[in-house]
Amino acid sequence: MSLARDMELLRQVPLLAEFPDEQMRLLAFSAENVSYRDGEVLFIAGERADAGLVVASGAVLLEGEGEDRQELGSFGPGSLIGETALLVETRRPARAVAVGPTEVIRIRRALFKRMLQEFPEIARRLFEARAGRFRATAGALARVGTVLEQLEREHSAFRESRRAAQNGEGNGGT
Repeated sequence: MSLARDMELLRQVPLLAEFPDEQMRLLAFSAENVSYRDGEVLFIAGERADAGLVVASGAVLLEGEGEDRQELGSFGPGSLIGETALLVETRRPARAVAVGPTEVIRIRRALFKRMLQEFPEIARRLFEARAGRFRATAGALARVGTVLEQLEREHSAFRESRRAAQNGEGNGGT
């Protein structure tokens, strides 16, 4: 792949979209292009994750482990697989398989972390974007928590009314 094509593709990834041109060029130049054949395994569940993969062409199927190999999703060009692996030491949560001839841009965590250290303005932007996502998630979870608390109160009231009705019926017959 050409450097210009890699840069254009990396710009499609929300995590990387705000990189200034100079830093994007450096990231694209330093990343590794890897090709896979149809059906080839990119990684397995539980494997140490030391890089994020941006799908350049083809597709990557993520599937659960085990006998049924449940499909978790299919990801095409512009998709980032392993965003967390760019930031922290982690393990792969699923198995990834190439669907058709597939090319990915492999961004090692060490490279990504070095970019953040050398260009603190990028780190600040990423931090702010992640903080916004966490706030949105926390807000959504708070709403879910409120609904679950209401359901628990209603269920408790229902159980109490059933218990009272059963006690009333049992005492009235003696």
